Amino acid sequence: MKVYEVGDQKGIGSLRSADRDEPTAAAGQALVKFHAHSLNYRDYMVLNGWYGQPKPETLIPVSDGAGEVVAVGDGVSNVSVGDRVCISFFSAWIDGPISPQYFSSDLGGSIDGTLAEMGVFPADALVKLPDSFSYADGACLPCAGVTAWNCIVEAGRLKEGETVLLMGTGGVSTFGIQIAAAKGAKSIVTSSSDEKLAKAIALGAEHGINYKKADSWSKAVQEVTGGKGVDIIIEVGGPASLKHSFEAAGFNGRVHLIGTLSGEADEPLDTMPLLGKNLNLRGVAVGSKKMLQDVAYTLSAAGSKPVIDKEFPFANATDAFRHMESRSHFGNIVITHN
Repeated sequence: MKVYEVGDQKGIGSLRSADRDEPTAAAGQALVKFHAHSLNYRDYMVLNGWYGQPKPETLIPVSDGAGEVVAVGDGVSNVSVGDRVCISFFSAWIDGPISPQYFSSDLGGSIDGTLAEMGVFPADALVKLPDSFSYADGACLPCAGVTAWNCIVEAGRLKEGETVLLMGTGGVSTFGIQIAAAKGAKSIVTSSSDEKLAKAIALGAEHGINYKKADSWSKAVQEVTGGKGVDIIIEVGGPASLKHSFEAAGFNGRVHLIGTLSGEADEPLDTMPLLGKNLNLRGVAVGSKKMLQDVAYTLSAAGSKPVIDKEFPFANATDAFRHMESRSHFGNIVITHN
């Protein structure tokens, strides 16, 4: 079977194709024939050597994939041959709070990911796709969808009528718009592109703020909320943007850090707003299989589907990474098999 490997992790050009024997399902495992994969910025970081320690050059990248169960090992009862499934990002994290041992089960990081024609995974890590979802839809859920769900619903404990602030218009943010709407909440999106902001509003966001045109996007957030601020922020920038998140947050706001795209801050971070507004600052690392089930079936029940920007054939996986590198996408980037 054909697989991709991360190679020497010196950039997208490190991604290489390889041939391997078809795997077999042992006890407690299921063999999945993939139909689609979805890229996340974390996958791009792995290829560039920016994600933790260097990986073995033979590691199969990409955390997200959906496909058909074609074989199961002894003792498997939760899935059957023919089921349409996607795989949880942390294959060992089924439910409950995160724990240190789960970090060694992250697909495409510590262990082989999904960018292959077939793969063997713990059957307990598989989630059946809603009937309304295609394989491409299902492939978008495990990282971006679950991260947004955790930030807004699980850790965020969203209440009806609250407001969520989303940075950018990638997979997490587009899921965030849909999840907020499904839960009776509002969303505000920031971007440097008016075109993308128009798409976000068409998807269901209440406001769009161009952070390059605004003197201060955090002040703009305060203005559009009538001075109240937002209740939940999915923070992708990190140290250099936390100051603005603190300013944009309302009293008792929850700021959930999922990335550090903005780099280091130019000056020490003033943490007084954490006290003055009684804010909660928390790191969020994707989520569990239970959260994957919850987001899949909540969106399906609401009649929503993941936003797919563009699809690329498996043979042209490198082009999909180039598209991610361009940062021109709105929503999710998908790789499909014929």
